[in-house]
This record gives sequence, structure tokens and C-alpha cells, in this order.
Amino acid sequence: MTGFTTRQIHAASIVDAETKSRVTPIYQTSGYVFDSFDDGEARFAGASALRAYSRTDNPTNVVAAQRIANLEGGVDGVLVGSGQAAIAMVIFSLASAGDHVLTTKLLYEGTREMFRGALRRQGVSSTPINEHADEDAWLSAVRPETKAIYTESIPNPVGGVTDLGLLSRVAKRAGLPLIVDNTVATPYLCRPFEHGADIIIHSTSKWLAGHGSVIGGAIIDGGTFNWEANAERFPQFTASGPHGRPSPLERYGDAAYAGYLRSGVVIEYGPTVPPTSSFLLLHGIETLSLRMKRHVENARRVSAALAAHPAVTAVHHADRPDSPYRELAKRYTPLGAGSVVTIELAGGRDSARTFLDSLELVTQMTHIGDVRTLAIHTGSTIHGKLTAEEKEEVGINDALVRISVGIEDADDIIADLVQALDRR
Repeated sequence: MTGFTTRQIHAASIVDAETKSRVTPIYQTSGYVFDSFDDGEARFAGASALRAYSRTDNPTNVVAAQRIANLEGGVDGVLVGSGQAAIAMVIFSLASAGDHVLTTKLLYEGTREMFRGALRRQGVSSTPINEHADEDAWLSAVRPETKAIYTESIPNPVGGVTDLGLLSRVAKRAGLPLIVDNTVATPYLCRPFEHGADIIIHSTSKWLAGHGSVIGGAIIDGGTFNWEANAERFPQFTASGPHGRPSPLERYGDAAYAGYLRSGVVIEYGPTVPPTSSFLLLHGIETLSLRMKRHVENARRVSAALAAHPAVTAVHHADRPDSPYRELAKRYTPLGAGSVVTIELAGGRDSARTFLDSLELVTQMTHIGDVRTLAIHTGSTIHGKLTAEEKEEVGINDALVRISVGIEDADDIIADLVQALDRR
């Protein structure tokens, strides 16, 4: 199977042995029957291919994780309870108290809060770097205790495109894994492994599922990072386990990262995603390419219509001819730079309030990646905790409204946005 649309339907699918169900079933179980005492011991020791416990090894979840890994071009994947959980598990797998992570400055605010909040309280520090900085500036920020570089392929909500090639070169020179949150782009629009990433994160609640019915996260191992060459920095991948067990690198080979993540981190923290959610996620993934084509087409039409309205002072989307990210978008997202369109309104916060409260078809709520078009004033919600100076640093102001463009008829979306703008 080579075609993306074919793989999004068939990759990693299983046919239930008993019923021959064509659709991957929901395996709603907490555990699995051991055939014997020795069988139970072998499963827990990792000496058996059979499952030991559903916290990290549920068949429905495994199919969904492997399908996403297949679409991204990775070697293995692990599903967890949310996108935030995916970020936390990745950082905890690489860094400990006293360690450090480099990030791009433009990140989803929930991610920034985690780096500045929970991770810092647990002793993991971070340094945000301007995404336009050159290689030397990035390399000068690397410390002996730095364990990773973290970024988003399409930052949320300002809609740029990250120069993944530049960050990959920095990461390789520094001996660090490059982690890319690919939620907004999805593997249909951008495949970061092809540009040098080592680990990919998704909030599966967004475009991968598409229907706004589930919460979940995915971590995909590219199988590309050389853990052996960087054993001093990452001994957890090359050192033998308890009681002489083989190291993750010996046991899992190219998928050493995913194997260690599943058996040494996720199993301990336990951010398990329910198999019912993975079942719904799989149904969403089956139509991903079809939906993304419509999302992108609608976003382009919406951004053009909004740019022509006198109430709108700026439109941010990397596919726009006047976007400073246009060349990066051509390189990294040639099929389209996603469907988040951010606008700034003349009249600031008051105009934003009137606009949002006048919407009829478009839903005012916090979420992105839904088949429905959604809108939110990020400055008073997602970024509401920030000072005015902090908002300015990440491109947020009181006039800014984020729109996640859905797959409704574009004319209907535009008509609702325009009538709301006319009332501002």
C-alpha cells in the first residue's frame, strides 16, 4: 500500500479472529487472560508477544497508533489520553530534573504554560527562541543539559510555518532529537520526518479525528535518532534494564524510543486513552485526506473574503500571497498551510465581542480541527492569563480572532462571517 488515502483506511487494520469483523473492534477490556503462571511471567518480562495489560497495550489503541505512524512515515506510535499528555510523556522520556529543552517562541499557549508551569516546577527548564533565528543563535543556546528541541510545524494560533530543515540541522549538530507537534498540518499536509524530525506529536482530538467527539494524543517515533551515538546524553535507551534485561535499543531496534516510551514512561504515568475514543479516531482518520482538501480550499476562500472586508485590518494564513511565511509554506506544506485563519479587527476587543456574538452558523468555542467552523477571541480566553507584554511577544492582541475553518459550504461560512463583521 503506497497511496495516502489507501493507507489511511487500511494501514495496521486487524480482522477480529473470532467474528471476522472488517472494522477494527472496540476491545473494551482492562486486561487479558494468562494461559498459565509461566505465560503471565513471560508477558510481564516482555518475553512474549501476547498482551499483559491494557494501560499501554489495547488492540484498538495500537491499531490507531500504528496507522498514524504509517501516515507520518514513522516506525511506531503510542496513543495517550490527550495532546497535552503526549507533550508531557515525550519530555519526561527525555529529560529529568535539572535538564533543559529549547523551544520555538511561537507555540500553542497550553504548551507554553506546561513548559513555564508544570515542567519548570518539576525541574525541567526551557528557553524559547525566535523562529527566525539562525543556526548559530540556536546552537549558542544549547547547554550540556539540553535534551531536545521542540516546535510546531504550523504554530497555533498565529498561522506561520516553521523552518523544520533549519531546526533539523541544529538538532543534528547538537546531538538532540527534534520534536515536532504536527497537529495543525496533519500528515496529509506536512510530514516532518521527511524534513529531519525525530519525534512527532499529535493532538488526535483535532483534524485526525475531525468530528469533535474525542480527546486524545499520539506520539510517533521516526526511528531516526542515533541513541547509541548519544548514549552519554540519553543512557536510558542504551543501558540494560533491571535483572539484566536488554536495553530498549537492543530490544526494539529502530523503534527504541517508542518501546522505551511505552514500557518505561507511559505505563508509569498511565495517561491511557479509552479504546472507544480510538475507535472513533480511526473512523475520522479514514476520511482525513478528503476533509483536509476541503479544509484547505475553504480556508483559502475565507481568508481572501475576510481580507477584502473593511472591518478586517489583517489576515494571518501562510497561503496568503502577502504572508511572510509563504515561501516556507511552499516548501513544507505544498498542499496547503492548514485551515486556521487568524484575523485582526478594526475596533479591537469591542469589535471582536460584537463579531463573535453575531455569528449564527460559526460556533464560538475553544477547539480547532472540527468539521464545523469555530471561532474564538484568544486574548480573553486561551491567552487570558498573559500580561499585555507577554501577549505582544507571541503576536496576540485584543483585536485578534482565531477561526478554525470547517468543511461546510464555503459560501455559507463566508456569508455568516461577513454578516457578523457588518455588525461590528
